[in-house]
Parts: sequence; structure tokens; C-alpha cells
Amino acid sequence: MDTNIRVRGVNHVALRVRDVETSADFYKRVLGFTEDVGRFGGGVMAFLRAPLSTNHHDLALLQIGPEAGDVSPRSVGMFHFALEVDAIEDLVTAHDRLTAEGCFDSEADHGATKAVYGHDPDGNTFELTWILPRAEWGEWETIAPIKRPMNLQEEVSRWHGAPSPLAAAGPST
Repeated sequence: MDTNIRVRGVNHVALRVRDVETSADFYKRVLGFTEDVGRFGGGVMAFLRAPLSTNHHDLALLQIGPEAGDVSPRSVGMFHFALEVDAIEDLVTAHDRLTAEGCFDSEADHGATKAVYGHDPDGNTFELTWILPRAEWGEWETIAPIKRPMNLQEEVSRWHGAPSPLAAAGPST
């Protein structure tokens, strides 16, 4: 008998934030999330859906107040979360939007993925990632995704029009 739990993937991320209004506004304005579900707990918890998602919600935000603890890189907690995009060109849009909003952190080549990083008003780091077609992973199939410098424009020229595993699979259920 197979005793493995058959996990399909990550369904949503829940973040503790200082101010739910500020954070919800950020994710809606910058990343295009929508707030289609009512607030919970007297309005201190918001549920947001990603633009192309079929999930009930992809991001939950729980307000813990302005006196929230340390968010230094040496504290215990979430390192970052990743949001997948359909096309490498979406990373250019992300780079430009995050730069305009003043929340762009970096871009990276992880071998099997290409990524743009940013941060929200509470300092939570998020990654917008594009996955190469599986046949192109090569040695990265079994190598840890080390963060290497990336020239995004060169990668877009190289991979323009490449099929995304996410787009090929259709919407998640």
C-alpha cells in the first residue's frame, strides 16, 4: 500500500502582515490580485486571488498590528514564496512594475527557472518565476537551483515563445 500523501502543489500562502489594508492594496495594485472573498475576523484577514487562478484564494493576509516583530534575514520564518507566470515576457512586465513601485529586489537564473524578486510593504520577499520547458532542464533536473546572475533581456530573446509547463497544463483546480 502506498502511504505517500499525493500532494499536487502549493494551494495558497498565508502571511502575517502589519496592516491588512496596506498589504491587500499592494498585492492588488502591483500584482493584479483580486479580493473576491469577504474579509474574516472583523476585517483583519483578507483572501486574495491571483489574476489567472481558479483557486478560491491564493494569498491570505492576517493583520497582526504595527508592533509586529523583527523581519531581519536572521529571524525564523518564511524566506520567500514563488508565484509562477506563463511566459518569460511576464518577467519583463514584473521587473518594470516592481521597479516603478520601488519594490524590485533582483533577478536570477536558477537553471530550470528564471526569476524576478520583490518585496511587499512588510518586507516579505516574493519570487515571480518562469519554468523552462522540462525537456530543456538538462543538468538542472537534479542540481539545486543556485541563484546565478541573469540578463533578463538576453533570456527573453533566447526563450521568446517557448511553451510554459503551466500554460500547457491549463488552469489548476
